[in-house]
Amino acid sequence: MSDNLAPAFSGFRTLSSPQLVSLSGPDCVAFAQAQFSNDVPTLADNHWQWSTWLSAKGRVLSIFQLLRVDAQNLLLICHDGAAEAMAEQLRRFVFRRKVVISHATTLVVRGALVAPIAAHGATMHTLEDGVIELDVGSPALPRTLHIGPAPDEACDPVAELAWRQSDLRLGLPRLVESQRESWTPQQLGLDRLAAYSVKKGCYPGQEIVARTHFLGKAKRSLALLHTASEATAGTSVMQNDGTVGSIASSAGGLALAVLPLELADGTLQVNGEPAQIEPLLDGLAR
Repeated sequence: MSDNLAPAFSGFRTLSSPQLVSLSGPDCVAFAQAQFSNDVPTLADNHWQWSTWLSAKGRVLSIFQLLRVDAQNLLLICHDGAAEAMAEQLRRFVFRRKVVISHATTLVVRGALVAPIAAHGATMHTLEDGVIELDVGSPALPRTLHIGPAPDEACDPVAELAWRQSDLRLGLPRLVESQRESWTPQQLGLDRLAAYSVKKGCYPGQEIVARTHFLGKAKRSLALLHTASEATAGTSVMQNDGTVGSIASSAGGLALAVLPLELADGTLQVNGEPAQIEPLLDGLAR
């Protein structure tokens, strides 16, 4: 499969994987603060941030965009689907908080490999038709997301692949089910996205995240690989006849692998074929 992104897009395309979770009510910000890894109260209305939901052992369950529409409405863009399952699991922790959690099925996410009209960085923009515009790119790879009602169009698998590959180039892992609860935020390089806080109070997995950060125990992180053939998540990365890492996320001939911070000399191999490390693009942190 080609990893050439440019021919795949002409205008906005509906993306099949991203799904939305809605948190609404007077306690939605306090609830999100207690569950997610980033600092929600410091996020201004009409802004968004990357965040994660972790297990008690500090392993990543989900990576998502958290949009603060206002003080009583949050939206989560779950780029790998499973929104209903996530909403159901989150409801177990509501207790007496005044928050309603639902899978927002009436909205879809559409993407284009172009710069946004008015959104910039973490600042959202609402277009005249009520569609929310988000800047999810960088100067090197401009990208825009729109959230709004579903148009009458089918998803294009070629465009979908191109979008997934653009995620990987910017260091955004896309986790299939087998990779959930497999990695810490540091191993997935989520500091590059500013997707977790080491200063905020307690949330699931916080102690492990903070300990790894302050004691400097992270020995592995993310690397972008160009592979000779498509490698599925969980595939081993080999070097000098030994396993040195594992594929965490892949799309066509690109993959994000968790590898040692210090690699020995020697060619990397995936599925018995050479794999080359390519530079990750900066600029996606919010």
